[in-house]
Amino acid sequence: MKRNLTTALLAATALTFSNTAVQAQEADMNAAETEAQTEDQRLAAFFQQIFERNVANSPIFQAQLGMKTERYGEWDDFSDEEAIRQYEEVIEDLERLRATIDYDSLNEQSQVSYRIFEFLQERTIADHPYRFHGYAFSTMNNPITFPVTFLQNIHRVDDVSDAEAYISRLAGSERPVDQLIEGIDMAAARGIVPTSFSFAPVVADAQNIISGVPFDDSEENAALLDDFTGKVEALEIDDSEKARLIAEASAAMTDNFKPAVERFIAKVQSVEAQSHGPNGVWALPDGRKYYENRIAFWTTESGLTANQVHRIGLNDVKRIRREMETIKDQVEFDGTLQEFFDFVRTDPSNYFPNTEEGKQAYIDASKQYIDEIYEEVGEYFNVLPKAPLEVRAVEAWREETAPIAFYSRPSPDGSRPGIYYTNTKDMSEKQKHEMETVAYHEGAPGHHFQLAIQQELTGVPMFQKFAFFGAYSEGWGLYSERLAKEKGRFTDPMQDFGRLHNEIWRAVRLVVDTGLHSKKWSREKAIAYMMANSPITEADASKEVERYIDLPGQALSYKIGMIKILDLRDKAEAELGDKYDIRDFHDVVLKNGAVALPILEQLVDAYIAEKKAS
Repeated sequence: MKRNLTTALLAATALTFSNTAVQAQEADMNAAETEAQTEDQRLAAFFQQIFERNVANSPIFQAQLGMKTERYGEWDDFSDEEAIRQYEEVIEDLERLRATIDYDSLNEQSQVSYRIFEFLQERTIADHPYRFHGYAFSTMNNPITFPVTFLQNIHRVDDVSDAEAYISRLAGSERPVDQLIEGIDMAAARGIVPTSFSFAPVVADAQNIISGVPFDDSEENAALLDDFTGKVEALEIDDSEKARLIAEASAAMTDNFKPAVERFIAKVQSVEAQSHGPNGVWALPDGRKYYENRIAFWTTESGLTANQVHRIGLNDVKRIRREMETIKDQVEFDGTLQEFFDFVRTDPSNYFPNTEEGKQAYIDASKQYIDEIYEEVGEYFNVLPKAPLEVRAVEAWREETAPIAFYSRPSPDGSRPGIYYTNTKDMSEKQKHEMETVAYHEGAPGHHFQLAIQQELTGVPMFQKFAFFGAYSEGWGLYSERLAKEKGRFTDPMQDFGRLHNEIWRAVRLVVDTGLHSKKWSREKAIAYMMANSPITEADASKEVERYIDLPGQALSYKIGMIKILDLRDKAEAELGDKYDIRDFHDVVLKNGAVALPILEQLVDAYIAEKKAS
């Protein structure tokens, strides 16, 4: 899949080297591979060589992992020429793996790593023909905000040279933005233009990042200037040096960064008339095949069809509605389930005030849920993440296109914690009844456990610590909600209703996503279905449906992944009987990092066989 500013944060990297060091390291790896005495050592050397080569090509990923090199002030190459070069490199890597490594001679751990790497390469090759189908911008992903979030959250300033590298990135921002603009044109020439509802919020966010000093004469600083000034003021250097750096950064913002953003805004506005409207990808050239590709990408289950997914969703919605009816009766609500939905979404006591105090109260309550689960989580996990976890509000300047809630993984060097972000733009969209569920999903034992533990793995190739499989990751997040319930959380029946609200939301996604992209449902029909089967607000339903339209297939990953994990857990418990321990099962699920669901099934089957034999 073509890498661009939107997808940059999803890729996998780690250690970093200067060009000279990389050449020396590659020579060492070649020598190590030649001298290796076992097939496992040869495979490890192969993986390390490729990993370090890829890292050396990406200054963005180097910085994400807390590394500083000669390229600390640079951006990646986001041109289509580079995407094609990487694609050809992937083909060569896969061919070399199969030609030079004897799979049957590898130990069990190495065979797992081999299969993960092979799956990733095959997926990249399958995705390449559709690299322009992924919208260049959308309500879910506004690539022009990436440089700001990156500089704020990733680019550390520990000395003057780091500040100068920050300035260099500002001054050099025109090239990647122009490559982004070129990508918009190349996609439009193929008949692929983002959805009609994406344009206004994307432009609004773009205008926000160039609002304030030094971009205009307003009284408040822009987010970028605030960030840079704060980092420079923290340095122990002369005031004159601080003034020089701030002046140079301000100049780069106005002379380089602002014109680039303005060109992006102009390009977005220029292609709006070519949009195919608020429709699913069926409206795009080769849209049917692209959606098949997206189902495979996000679920990792080959051969799974849109019709099969649709039926799974319909059946699960019926099952969860029955459980919701039970809670409705438990709280003695006199009315239908639909009337209960209306009550939940309109009940004033279900919302915090839309004030700074209300926003902070939501964050504080979320922190408390996470703190409480940490007190008992050792009862069902052998291994806990070392990285700390924080709860933060999404920054105001990117609230328009940021999701309702999301998780940002920690840096491997410990300089950045895991962060559960919650979008507090409008508290009338954040129901109290869902708060506990979201804390477990995005925080602990959800994404933070899975992603932080993955990065902290030992004895596996570096690429494996950063591999990404949507159904595994989101399936684990949704499974964590169920796990918390099973372990005694959700003592308040309305919080438990919130858990079911979130689960039926994920079941509804199976119906709606396939409806939108395969069955040609309208945006309005999808919103109506969501509201008829959950207490979601109309504002949330609208935003969610637009997300599904913009990111086809991603919404399938939650339920498909959760169902697989639960099925495998039931299988292990049934076959092992007294030998079954949920902590050991969780070790099996987490000990290799993210894996495709077929590989996860193989791992659980091997665990069952080993336990039986012991």
